[in-house]
Amino acid sequence: MNTVAPSSSPAMLRWAPVWVLAFVALWPLHGFAELLLVLGALGALATLLVRRFRGGTQLLSGPAWALTSVLFFTYWLPELVSAVDAVDTWRSLREVLIDLRYLPFLWLVAAAVASKEGWQKTFTGLGIIAWVWTGDALIEAVIGHSPLFWLIDHARIAVTGRSMCAGSTLVADRLGGVLGPCNLKLGILLASLSPFALALAWKSFGRVGWLLTALGIGLVIILAGSRASWIAYALVMLWSGWRALGWKRLTLLFVAGALALGLATVLSPQVRGRVQLTAQALSANETGVDAALSGRGRIWSAAVCMVREHPINGVGVRGFRDAFPACDPQPGVVAAWGTGVALHAHQIVLEVLSETGLVGLLIWLAGAALAWRAWRFADAAARARARPAMLALAVSVFPLNTHLAAYSTFWGSVLLLLAALYAGSLLGRDTD
Repeated sequence: MNTVAPSSSPAMLRWAPVWVLAFVALWPLHGFAELLLVLGALGALATLLVRRFRGGTQLLSGPAWALTSVLFFTYWLPELVSAVDAVDTWRSLREVLIDLRYLPFLWLVAAAVASKEGWQKTFTGLGIIAWVWTGDALIEAVIGHSPLFWLIDHARIAVTGRSMCAGSTLVADRLGGVLGPCNLKLGILLASLSPFALALAWKSFGRVGWLLTALGIGLVIILAGSRASWIAYALVMLWSGWRALGWKRLTLLFVAGALALGLATVLSPQVRGRVQLTAQALSANETGVDAALSGRGRIWSAAVCMVREHPINGVGVRGFRDAFPACDPQPGVVAAWGTGVALHAHQIVLEVLSETGLVGLLIWLAGAALAWRAWRFADAAARARARPAMLALAVSVFPLNTHLAAYSTFWGSVLLLLAALYAGSLLGRDTD
């Protein structure tokens, strides 16, 4: 698909890639990232309104407009349906209204990668961000703290007088990296961004660069300790590794990864604890399995109860915490995660089912089918452009894993960013 010459591109296309990269780079300061999201969405909407949506194919092709909008409504319509009789109606309605900001957000992200120039800038920038975060985390593994987090935290203290972890009761039991010891999401974020870093390494340095990047990110993900990120990254390796190395070399790489995990289990108490917890899943009793899942067995039982009680449209988005006490299979017993109720289902299928019901799940499945259909009918060049975004999105929503809350402000924006990167890079924009 041909692209428009840079001189004829709307101003929005020139600043969109920079905006996307700034948004991702600010994830450690999520409040600022959210502010940037809102400002970018408003800017994109204002630009489109001024242009009265004319010349839209200079921004995105017709199919790209359609797929981007479909992916938004796949996420948003279940919210709307579930708000009708939600456990906390006002909270659900508030989420429905606030999340409308994601529609121009998706348009802007898709437009950022719809041209060859924007695609190169954005995907290269995402790969570099993943490289930098990986290097910073490896330094933390050696010296005990993240230089990037130290700089960010001290800058915040200088401006506000408060540390990023002020008031946090979370004690880091694994590598936190640039996100810090009170926000242990580094593993899953790197797993989701790894396709961009691996694609950049292959393009820039060939097989050796790809292998070094894969090993560096893999080591950080092991030390970050999130078992969900281990699974997600293993999927990335399976998909991209056979293309870069072939099956024989990939098998050797997985053997090396297993040996690295074994060595980390011996040397790191944190990794050893995660492995021992996982081993408890082999226990024949329900208590052992729940302990291995860090209490998620109890949460999933509660989610099934909510599905049974509210099968059509669920308990409402972000209503899991309100519905949990009535569905808790062990009321009065201290949970594996500590005091308080569970905030979400920790599994994307159960989250969608419990909070938005069968209607919501069917809408999600329809959106996934349309995204897959677009992939099937795209040409080889379009698939090559979109492959890192496709892989990142696929492993982030892989159903046989545990997940962060898809309808939370942070992880919801990550998933929608990946969806828009996929749609924009796959379907691009038309020529003048």
